[in-house]
Amino acid sequence: MEGESAEELTVGRVAGLSGVTVRTLHHYDQIGLVCPSGRTAAGYRVYSPADLERLRQVLVYRELGFPLEEIRALVSDPGVDTAAHLRRQRGLLVERGERLAAMVAAIDRHLEARAMGMRLTPEEQLEVFGTDKVGGEWADEAEHRFGETDAYQESQRRAASYTKDDWARLKAESDAALRAWREALLSGLPADGPETTALAEEHRQHITRWFYDCGYDIHVGLAEMYLADERFTQVYEIVAPGLARYVHDAILANAPART
Repeated sequence: MEGESAEELTVGRVAGLSGVTVRTLHHYDQIGLVCPSGRTAAGYRVYSPADLERLRQVLVYRELGFPLEEIRALVSDPGVDTAAHLRRQRGLLVERGERLAAMVAAIDRHLEARAMGMRLTPEEQLEVFGTDKVGGEWADEAEHRFGETDAYQESQRRAASYTKDDWARLKAESDAALRAWREALLSGLPADGPETTALAEEHRQHITRWFYDCGYDIHVGLAEMYLADERFTQVYEIVAPGLARYVHDAILANAPART
């Protein structure tokens, strides 16, 4: 647009880059939250680099759920510079990410246990897993697909004997394993490396301990399902992008190494 420089952007350009609507930007301007501080030669109002930094701060706080009035006070505080805002926002995002990861881990273990035959009352589900919203179709599908197999029958028999404390221990063990998978991926460890195949072997032994004798052929079949069934894929992908493929590859690398 005429008169727009690399350092100053019009409202329309900022809306396109930030994903915020022009209407929202106009509202922020009207309430004095983020105001374009300059004009082009043609008279268009433009955002300076300082305006854009303030907008970035506002959008992060908004994403974190802060009300606009509180955000105004935060970004207008003369005693807090950009670096301080970045540190504060990083801490808040890390804290939020940890809470979300814990929730995802609970859902992950919940779905997996349901698919293997776990049945708890809504009250017990809430206490152990932090939710009473269970996808019953997972258990129904597992019964439809595997109901005649020895492994399914064995998992049903064991699950029926577990107490709430048993499920709590199973969940704690599973959550720790999921965190280890995520840390291995984010650390850049190769999926076929010794540390990661050890995680795959522990995953297999976890299933054997709690549900049924999970041989390497069955374990590989589960790994294939993690990619073939989008619902299982998403359980891992929400924890970390690429985690479903990473777990799959580690299991496939582990099987021939152990046999």
